[in-house]
Amino acid sequence: MAGPQHVPVLADRVTALLAPALAGPGAVLVDATLGRAGHARALLDACPGLLLVGVDADLAAIEAARELLAPYADRVTLVHARYDEIPAIVAAVPTSGPDPVNVMGLLFDLGVSSPQLDDPARGFAYAQDAPLDMRMDRTTDRTAADIVNGYPAAELARVLRDYGEERFARRIADAVVRERSRTPITSTLRLSAIVKDAIPAATRRTGGNPAKRTFQALRIEVNDELGTLRRALPAALGVLAVGGRVVVLAYHSLEDRIVKRELVRLSADPAPPGLPVPAEAATAQFRLLTRGAERPDRDEVAGNPRAASARLRAAERIRKAA
Repeated sequence: MAGPQHVPVLADRVTALLAPALAGPGAVLVDATLGRAGHARALLDACPGLLLVGVDADLAAIEAARELLAPYADRVTLVHARYDEIPAIVAAVPTSGPDPVNVMGLLFDLGVSSPQLDDPARGFAYAQDAPLDMRMDRTTDRTAADIVNGYPAAELARVLRDYGEERFARRIADAVVRERSRTPITSTLRLSAIVKDAIPAATRRTGGNPAKRTFQALRIEVNDELGTLRRALPAALGVLAVGGRVVVLAYHSLEDRIVKRELVRLSADPAPPGLPVPAEAATAQFRLLTRGAERPDRDEVAGNPRAASARLRAAERIRKAA
């Protein structure tokens, strides 16, 4: 069963930004992180001629989305894959004629989904006991338990510092290595307790659950989230047609930084000042549709607390690469 429909973050704004590019017949939207298809359903309703290619690394999400999108089945193609495979996915989509798929929209809703967080068996949540798993794609082998019990202290500290922005990374890593020498760490609550005990008491009194940053870091490492995003974004933008639009929702600064750099790079004039170059070569490929990162308003955060950290950026392709 697909379960209850969750409320997608900034759904109205995402629809308003993408719908103008998706109004034409045969326009294709690639939803790179389909999840429970909340944004996809809103866009399929808003754009009657839209064709959707829904991508997700989580087989459970694909099966749930298949049920949720049943009313639109003739307009939907679902693919179990990581989103850094988008060019190959698009190339494999069947078309009715000789022309390639006309990708007019890209949507990335990054990070862990609400259904993944809400399922204790997945091991993403630090407040419920579960096996240390954290895989978005459960057909892969490496779990959070493999990292926690196998990485040397220095490498574990690097992961916590770089991906969790955890200032007590080395203390936590040393505590983990000490505890796993007694018995392997295999549950979320045991890891959470180890992290809590490793952090100074005065620091634990503010900032929410002290294990939050550690769990974020391990999830990013297990799923190679930042590496996948660095590979995926330029590759996916490369298949977007002129007039097509991209919207990205990021949920922490590390993701948002990668998105910002790529969109700013592609929307900047690449010509060095004062150098005579052909006009076409000096033209940006994209124009930004948002000023900085847009955030949810108070009402949305009140109704959906998980939206609080969302940052939205969008751009439109105005020229193909030379």
